[in-house]
Amino acid sequence: MNHRSRRLMFGTLIASLALLSGLALVDSQRHARIVEDIARAGDQVSAYQEAAFLSAREMSLLRASAANPRSAERLQVLGADTETYQATLRIAELNPEATTVVQRQIHLRQVITWYLSMLDNGRIAEARETLESSIAPTYRRNGAKLLELRNRYQQEYDERVAAARHDSRRLLVAGILTFVLSLVVIALFVWNSRAHRRQVETMATTDLLTGLPNRIAFTEQLQRALVVARPDRAAPGVTVLTVNINGFRHVNDQLGPHVGDRLLAEAGRRLSTVVRDTDMVARTGGDEFAIMLRDLDPDRAEDVAARLREAFDEPFQLDDVTVDLEISIGAATAADGDDVSTLLGNADSALHDAKEQHDGYRRFTGQSGQDSADRLTLLGDLRRALTDASQFTLHYQPKIGLGGAGLIGVEALARWHHPARGPVPPGQFVPVLETTSLIHPFTERVLSIALQQAREWLDAGHRIPVAVNLSTRSLLDESFPDRLAALLASTGVPGELLGIEITEHTVMSDPSTTIEALNRVRALGVKTSIDDFGTGYSSMTYLKLLPVDELKIDRSFVADMVTDSSSRALVASSVDLAHNLGLTVVAEGVEDAATAAALAALGCDTAQGYHFARPQSAADLTAGLPERQPA
Repeated sequence: MNHRSRRLMFGTLIASLALLSGLALVDSQRHARIVEDIARAGDQVSAYQEAAFLSAREMSLLRASAANPRSAERLQVLGADTETYQATLRIAELNPEATTVVQRQIHLRQVITWYLSMLDNGRIAEARETLESSIAPTYRRNGAKLLELRNRYQQEYDERVAAARHDSRRLLVAGILTFVLSLVVIALFVWNSRAHRRQVETMATTDLLTGLPNRIAFTEQLQRALVVARPDRAAPGVTVLTVNINGFRHVNDQLGPHVGDRLLAEAGRRLSTVVRDTDMVARTGGDEFAIMLRDLDPDRAEDVAARLREAFDEPFQLDDVTVDLEISIGAATAADGDDVSTLLGNADSALHDAKEQHDGYRRFTGQSGQDSADRLTLLGDLRRALTDASQFTLHYQPKIGLGGAGLIGVEALARWHHPARGPVPPGQFVPVLETTSLIHPFTERVLSIALQQAREWLDAGHRIPVAVNLSTRSLLDESFPDRLAALLASTGVPGELLGIEITEHTVMSDPSTTIEALNRVRALGVKTSIDDFGTGYSSMTYLKLLPVDELKIDRSFVADMVTDSSSRALVASSVDLAHNLGLTVVAEGVEDAATAAALAALGCDTAQGYHFARPQSAADLTAGLPERQPA
């Protein structure tokens, strides 16, 4: 029975119950009126009966007095007459027809007084004659009238009693029906409430998009499985796989959320077809899924992971668009003492490693767990360092013009001096920052320091452009160009004295958004550069469309270009390509004079490396500048 049918049936029963209750209320009011009529009729019958009795008693006392004028009954006659008179007055109030009875009773009182006086005077025979000729006939007429009225009201009373009995039976039947129907309604209400609660519980533990269990249901089932699992292999072990769809965000952004939702639903279906019925697949949020495997052999996770990846080899057909996607998988097997959060954290850590290493599958190991703990510790230290202005500083590596122009700019390189660990290499903390939202305040801190230093140099008469490396997350943040404009305005540094460097990976992660962001940055006058050129896989089409001013050739090609003809050819083609696109070229990692000369011969514009200068503090760099640095 569906929800609408339940509501219809439930509403019908409630309406029936309300109708029966209303009818029972009307019958109850009618029954109450009948009871009142019965009570009133009963009072009337009692009044007539009482008047008839008192009249008969009075006549009995009169006859006893006639038989023996000295008897005790003689003394009771006047009192009995008064009681009879009052009784007739009461029935006259109830029924006007009894007025004649009252009038006769008043007339009788005079006759009875005369009758008693004759007895008292010894006129016994005359008194008896008065009794039989005047008093007794009147009493008979009154008695007959009283009996007639009593019988009439007795009949009405009997009829009302019969009607009351009939109504009572009907009220009893209605009461029973109402009670039974109330029980049915209550039972249906309880049943409907339980069904609704089960539906709510199901909705609370089900992902409505894919129909799979959600994170709440997954953690509950995982908790139960961990309680049952035993390390002595007497019961199945538990392995958790966390699955992430690579590139889903771009599908969602480019094709729209409705296509993304269909993709997630199809992805959930494919994942479910790979595992057994005893296993569990859940969507834990966004484009992330989790799979719980119950198996004695933890190595089965590798087989399942391989089949999961094979399930994604088939393209997704979404409307008229064909999408090819891959997944990354992290696996963790429950150890003795592991709880839900630990096991899920271990699987997430393995997934993070798989994505960082561009590997489709990684299993959690003790070393990766230690790396995760160290990463969390480092992340906490970084969070505190960003609130301490003294921990982060910048060193500057000069960029030298190969055509004899001398210093033409510097590259700002971040340095972190940990209060307990001392200097921390950028290769340790920058990758951690790039995986969290801390990269945004860190980027703003670096830009602020670099622009303040450019301002100081400018005030001292040195126009030295400063280049800053920018992470993918910072460039793709929609608010970044506005925040950059605010920093330029607050320091008063012209846009052309600032350059930002991005990698080929940044370009290829989201080309359209990257192009839009670079256009907004260049609108501020800021120079843009592609760093580490040659190490990525940037498309020539995107390179033609990118709003950049400079290419920086990676040191891996520059370092051996003098001795390796392949590296020299790559550098030469890069220089020619950049010049043909109207870009300047910077070579990184120049370590000797021979490399500098070879670059100059190829027409490279600028170089930087230890051959010219190592990264140095702003004070050391300033000390080596002439008094005025030409534009």
